[in-house]
Amino acid sequence: MTTMEPPRLSVTRFTTADGVAVLALRGEVDLTTGAEIQRALLDPDGEATRHTVMDLSQVTFMDSTGINALIGAHQAATAIQGWVRVAGPTPYILRVLQLVGLDTVITCYPTLQQALSG
Repeated sequence: MTTMEPPRLSVTRFTTADGVAVLALRGEVDLTTGAEIQRALLDPDGEATRHTVMDLSQVTFMDSTGINALIGAHQAATAIQGWVRVAGPTPYILRVLQLVGLDTVITCYPTLQQALSG
């Protein structure tokens, strides 16, 4: 009998009426899932999104791959006068962001709604 493991990461992307791309991540962000995040950060034309909120409330683990994805998204957005925000990081994820100082570059909000209102 074969059992299938659930995917390590799922990414749901939608765009608000205001044009903000929201990426809701669930699971683990690591070297094996980084490419999926990189693809999700791009619009359908393969371009950087001007305004992005990454909902990390369901992320259970994040290594430097996630940090690098956030930095890349931030750099791409600021190059086109945009921004990236983080919504709902768990205490563990927030600690990771604080340890590398990313919370001083990318604003973190307790909830998705607050990040969208920002």
